[in-house]
Amino acid sequence: MSHKIAVCIPTYNEKENILAIAQAVRGALPTADILVVDDSSPDGTADIVRGFQQENPWMKLHVRKEKKGLGAAYIDGFQRLIEGGYDIIVQMDADFSHQPKYLPHFIEEIDNGADVVIGSRYVKGGGTENWDLSRRIISRGGSLYARTILCLKQNDVTAGYKCWRADMLKKVITGDLKLSGFGFQIEMSFRTKLVGANIKEYPIVFPDRELGVSKMSGKIFKEALFGVWRLRFMGRKVFA
Repeated sequence: MSHKIAVCIPTYNEKENILAIAQAVRGALPTADILVVDDSSPDGTADIVRGFQQENPWMKLHVRKEKKGLGAAYIDGFQRLIEGGYDIIVQMDADFSHQPKYLPHFIEEIDNGADVVIGSRYVKGGGTENWDLSRRIISRGGSLYARTILCLKQNDVTAGYKCWRADMLKKVITGDLKLSGFGFQIEMSFRTKLVGANIKEYPIVFPDRELGVSKMSGKIFKEALFGVWRLRFMGRKVFA
């Protein structure tokens, strides 16, 4: 089945990774376009992409004036890609924690009827590599916490590696999102449930990043911790 596929990659100081991940994605999905949404990285990530674009027109770039959080960057990218007529949209990080080798499997699951495919660490066959005990506890515990409060069936509620059918993604992002940072991933999971999407969790192994610096912070963690209760009380009003 022929698809118009785009991969959305938000960046902030990812100069070490961006070209390598772009080429790896194209190796896995040779017809896919890649949209880099860069929050004016001071390390020159956008300049590197601009140089690469000259001989690789499948590489797209949107530079935002300031850093406004992961969720805002993704929504900006999603809207542009939906307007661009793509029928399958992938979201993934630039740091190789989301391994491109899984992408063909995600597309296959979409062809088999899934509305969204989640690269899941917490189903049989999935897992993490090179994570210390505290990080594993926070990740597992946070996913279980959000899953319980929001009554979600998926196992990996905070997953950020997803493949969407564009018409379903358009429904999910209707209205302003209430959470940013990594709370955005939880809200997207909640909204996906509310619209009745057919969700498939595909097992992935999630290694720790090799280059660059993690964007996780106490502020981001706190927003996710309390944000789930905000979502619970709002219910379908999240779309307003």
